[in-house]
Amino acid sequence: MNVLILAAGYATRLYPLTLNKAKPLLEVAGKPMIEWVLDNLAPIPDLEKVYVVTNNKFAADFQNWADEYVKRQPKLNFKIVNDGSTNDSDKLGAIGDINLVVTRENLAQSDLIVVAGDNLFSEPLAEFAEEAKKSQAMIATYDVGDLEAIKKYNNIETDAHGVVTHFEEKSQHPKSTVTGIALYYFSKDTVSMFSTYIAAGNNPDQPGRFIQWLYQLKPVHTYQVKGTWFDIGSKETLEEANKIFAQFA
Repeated sequence: MNVLILAAGYATRLYPLTLNKAKPLLEVAGKPMIEWVLDNLAPIPDLEKVYVVTNNKFAADFQNWADEYVKRQPKLNFKIVNDGSTNDSDKLGAIGDINLVVTRENLAQSDLIVVAGDNLFSEPLAEFAEEAKKSQAMIATYDVGDLEAIKKYNNIETDAHGVVTHFEEKSQHPKSTVTGIALYYFSKDTVSMFSTYIAAGNNPDQPGRFIQWLYQLKPVHTYQVKGTWFDIGSKETLEEANKIFAQFA
């Protein structure tokens, strides 16, 4: 099983903090966001390689970071993939980046976990990986607990077996408070479908759009993450995350 961390965005909403530093390398409660992600992925057994897809502006920074991080987590094998983009106007989009890495690195030979480098988790994700292996595809979910708050995210509905039956980005009339978060599992048979999605001219941004397309073709299972989850998109949420995650540091 491989891991792909999405870290190619430019996070313009966080300027000037992200003008010269990639958002996943910003610190939250004393360590870069991407380390919160990786520290919780590290307990997953049988990880082959961790790929970090980023842009031309920050590729060297991520390589420097990875060279230091692997000294503390020597069992993890890293590869930084530069998608070649230089600014927000020529970026490939999250799904475009996934397809680039899958194609360039021939990742359709193994199962794949995809996670956004700015999604914070307070609990290890080994159980997510274990459950995911029983399915062809899985998306992690989180209950935000508020029908108004859910309007900022996607909205998911499932059947009695936890299989996605409805997926909608930023619904104005949500029926539940459960959202799908940027933590996904794809079996090797499903990994190859990224090229099909892109070739059909579908929107290459927002990884949830791939799930919106996929669940109509294959069963997409869900797994509700335990503990605290945080999606950092603004200076306000960054400040809030610093306070909340200080208790887990």
